[in-house]
Amino acid sequence: MTDVERFYAEHHDGVFRYLRRVVGSSEPARDLTQEVFLRVSRAGVPEASDIGRRAWVFRIARNLALNYLRDGRRRPATVPLDESAVPASQELALALSDAIAGLGDADRDVFLLRESAGLSYAEIAQACDVPIESVRSRLHRTRQALRATLGASLALREQRGVRCLTPGGRQDDE
Repeated sequence: MTDVERFYAEHHDGVFRYLRRVVGSSEPARDLTQEVFLRVSRAGVPEASDIGRRAWVFRIARNLALNYLRDGRRRPATVPLDESAVPASQELALALSDAIAGLGDADRDVFLLRESAGLSYAEIAQACDVPIESVRSRLHRTRQALRATLGASLALREQRGVRCLTPGGRQDDE
């Protein structure tokens, strides 16, 4: 197995998860993931620490995602709630997706690198070319904003009478 093949095996899933969350859809995320590893194969895996190589590949993924969003003037996709009864876990997932889409670009990017891709603070700092203190403050601010938004969003949906199905399939009428 070559270095590029090993690198692909180690990082493909994380890169795809990150890109899927950033662009909001699996199909463009697959294409972007393919482009990331095409660029990796052309450049070759750099001689660096594991943290440095991981930050490097996510910097490529991040730049491709930003270009994709900028070129199409796209925002991360959100799925509109169009059913009167959805599972509670799906309701939360929809609210979370909406809340993440409402974040500023830099905050959303740092959050997704941490939560979807699982990068460390040091890796995020390298991938985004910002000080680690900026990563810490952005994540803290973003988590607070998401808590506030999710609380308000779920309360609003409850007030509108959106009913949720419990995980067992029973309707939660409260």
